[in-house]
Amino acid sequence: MSTRRRFLAGALALGLPLPALAEPVQGPVQGDDGLYREPWFLESFLDLPDDLKAAREHGKRLAVLWELKGCPYCKEMHLVNFADPVASAFIRERFEILQLNIIGAREVTDFDGETLTEKRFAEKYGIRFTPSLQFFPTEDASLAGKRPREREVLRMQGYVAPADFRRTFAFVAERAYERTSLREYLRAPDPAQKG
Repeated sequence: MSTRRRFLAGALALGLPLPALAEPVQGPVQGDDGLYREPWFLESFLDLPDDLKAAREHGKRLAVLWELKGCPYCKEMHLVNFADPVASAFIRERFEILQLNIIGAREVTDFDGETLTEKRFAEKYGIRFTPSLQFFPTEDASLAGKRPREREVLRMQGYVAPADFRRTFAFVAERAYERTSLREYLRAPDPAQKG
């Protein structure tokens, strides 16, 4: 099967609208802070309750991506995983990604109303590796009274190969965590690879 046909088959298996695939995809840009940033990442006032509400209103899920200047796996994630047009379109369609710096000084308002620096926020949630992705539920009511780590529906730590990276986002988008483990989900045949 040709690359183009495999690309289109993968997009259709993921349920992506084809017009979204026709959009030109810009690559990541390295900012003054040394982090690579996708042009479609969430622009935010770093108020997580507001970001969660806005994502939900747009029919998307909120994910927080932790990175660090000079992290080779963070760079790889941008230059390989996010560079895949099928994966990128799938993620952009279903997720708002807020990028944070694990040692950063910007102030973030947590779901419980506490305001702290990115570094302290990372410590509060036990984020120790970059890249790390935290996936949160759609409803903030399900966060009330929970310890920080228990607020996440899933955490992806470290670099993940492109196919499993995309499928992990699908696992969260489909709410598959309500019926199975990520390990079992990834063992099942990938519908995007059929054909």
